[in-house]
Amino acid sequence: MKKALFIAAFILLQACTSIPDGIKPVDNFELDRYLGTWYEIARLDHKFERGLDHVTAHYEMREDGGVSVTNRGYNAEENEWEQADGKAYFVGDPQTGHLKVSFFGPFYVSYVIFDLDSEGYQYALVTGPNRDYFWILSRQKQLPQAILNALVEKAKTNGFATEELIYVSHP
Repeated sequence: MKKALFIAAFILLQACTSIPDGIKPVDNFELDRYLGTWYEIARLDHKFERGLDHVTAHYEMREDGGVSVTNRGYNAEENEWEQADGKAYFVGDPQTGHLKVSFFGPFYVSYVIFDLDSEGYQYALVTGPNRDYFWILSRQKQLPQAILNALVEKAKTNGFATEELIYVSHP
């Protein structure tokens, strides 16, 4: 029985770091260029960010070779800032935009960068282990409308529910 539970737990944890069918993480990924602060432009709803605006994600190197992750957003209803601190590590090749991130102990979930402004690292499309998780990130608080439209179209083409996107405001 213990062996069956261990195998089931292992399979469940592996599924959390998987990539959605048909999604390909970016190649030639350069972590050093990705580090720093990103503004959340749009996202699909999920309970751990529900009601938050002014959302940012900040990435910096850890001494163990991983990445420190600090997600921060403003909850207007509570009139307070909320912050979640985590850590991330590459799932495989560090030149592939597929990491696993944890905010809760030993539990990791996929962080898949599947589109990236490879010249300037100014915007990115990110998903989790399935299409229920999706973010448009930018180095600026707003994206030019033409770029945003193109990113939303790419997300739609890749099967994300773009009609359900929540657009995040930034002061």
